[in-house]
Amino acid sequence: MHSSGAFNADVLPFNLLDDDEYTLLQDNLDIGYYEAKEVIISTGDVPEGLYIILKGCVSELDVKSADKRLGHTFVHYTNNDYFGAWSALRGSSIHDFVADEETICYILPTKVLLDLIYRNPNFGDFFNKSLSLQNELLKQKNDSLNMTEFMLARIDSSCMREASLLPDGTNLEEATQFMSDQQIDCALVQRGKRYGMVTRSDLLNAIVLDKLPITTDARVIANYRLITVESGDYLFNALILMTLHQIDRVVVMQSSELHGIIDLADTLSYFSSHSHVVGLRIERASSIEELKGAAGDMSKLIRSLYSQGVKVRFAMDLLAALNKRLMSKLFNLIVPENVLPHVCLVVMGSEGRGEQIVRIDQDNGLIMRDGLDWPECHETMERYTQALVGLGYPPCPGQVMVNNPFWVQPISTWTQRMRDWVAKADSDSLLNLAISIDAYPVAGNKALFKTSRNWLLRELQQQQRFLSSFAEVALAFETPLNFLGGIRDRAAGVDVKKGGIFPIVHGIRVLAMQYQIAENNTYKRIESLIKLGVLPQRLGSELMESFSILQWFRLAHHLNQQEQDFSTEDLNNDVNLAALDRLEKDLLRQSFQVVKDFKKHLSLRYRLGLGL
Repeated sequence: MHSSGAFNADVLPFNLLDDDEYTLLQDNLDIGYYEAKEVIISTGDVPEGLYIILKGCVSELDVKSADKRLGHTFVHYTNNDYFGAWSALRGSSIHDFVADEETICYILPTKVLLDLIYRNPNFGDFFNKSLSLQNELLKQKNDSLNMTEFMLARIDSSCMREASLLPDGTNLEEATQFMSDQQIDCALVQRGKRYGMVTRSDLLNAIVLDKLPITTDARVIANYRLITVESGDYLFNALILMTLHQIDRVVVMQSSELHGIIDLADTLSYFSSHSHVVGLRIERASSIEELKGAAGDMSKLIRSLYSQGVKVRFAMDLLAALNKRLMSKLFNLIVPENVLPHVCLVVMGSEGRGEQIVRIDQDNGLIMRDGLDWPECHETMERYTQALVGLGYPPCPGQVMVNNPFWVQPISTWTQRMRDWVAKADSDSLLNLAISIDAYPVAGNKALFKTSRNWLLRELQQQQRFLSSFAEVALAFETPLNFLGGIRDRAAGVDVKKGGIFPIVHGIRVLAMQYQIAENNTYKRIESLIKLGVLPQRLGSELMESFSILQWFRLAHHLNQQEQDFSTEDLNNDVNLAALDRLEKDLLRQSFQVVKDFKKHLSLRYRLGLGL
């Protein structure tokens, strides 16, 4: 802690300085006095440096004309706040900074500010207005939220094995001898431009169970449906893929060239949590009672990931993969085997998008083959719903569940109903479509779902009037910023879902529908929209960062409520501003500002009213 007269150096970013750096700062501070309405920094001017308010209030204005009254106020700065750093580093100001009342500021000259930034990278990062850098600082400032090395590990030669390729014409006997000599448990074969994998288990089954001659070409028994990752991707993503597809290996590619193999055992050596153990418990469960143990482990895993500072997006992906495996396993335990090829279980809403971390409620439906004769359908789906409740998935208040016949339909009815919702475009139709468009198949015959989804994407591309009506839903809730640019607080707190998460999710959903993007996940939809040039790179990147920040606040709030013994049904999204520190409030404010900018983008694109 730094001691000082009137200057408070115990707040971010000044508490990032060491004693020598703090002395340099204190020795070079000047004092500035400004009267009410006096312009401290004008647009285009070169600022003196960084201004830290000792007493008073300052407005940051975007001045559109010589008439200052037409300027838009971004934010107000008060005691201990600072401003002007970005302008000083850039060389000129793009906004006006005006004293709202009699104001006294410390001024840190630009030269000294640059010296401190050069000496202390963390201090310098704080002044970068990129949401991603500030988000990282938010995680780093809490010692209990240290990012594990695993979360930052990239796929390279240090975490993968060399891919062993069998020569053309290698038979089963030779392949077995090759793996024994190389002390490996799998090898790759090549057929044309395709690669396939042969494992020791494949060889054993082929020779012992299938009675194939040992002279059989190894390419005959190879699996050519390989799951691949790109070299340089996060190692965590490889674990997610292995969890989702219930496999022990993924193949690493680099620019369409074979690069190596990542094995589950190698991956787990990097990972300290027990996520894959949970996956194995789910896979090996032979009863609903055994699934309950795995479901309980998932709740512990959420807290483990949060306490380790795992990024929200990674946590979402991993938990989504485990949730889908659990729901699929439960469905296969309850639904008769002879029925499974004729039905498809889909999860919808946030579960369908893979964006639910803490379990909020069920959102699921069942698509059936036309003409299916299954008298026990309703009774079986009631059992499934109640079993999910027993596993910790609360019922949906809106009854979007498979025990509600409305969400259990033959594929022709399912598809026709979506056509009707598009045609009507009333509030109920828009709500139902928003729920079903994010559907994801988790069990049964997934081709039933894909047939319906592909039709819908083609149908909607030409429905400009409907898309405008649908996009307007993203403006249903006001952004919680006041006219001064600060966060508008309520007694109950700030609803981060209505104010920020929902507008991003729904606005991106509409754009994805228009451009026939089959991805469900909001992050992946944004990435696809950026690649297509639909979203500007900067807006898309800021939307992803803002979405992560808002989800992080929501997760922290939900976990805190659970510690206070809130039931799942009573969890809310009202974050208490009083419990946040200055950096957290600033991150939240910036995230809402990005949401507001995105809503303007939607309004211009779809010619909507600017109810922001």
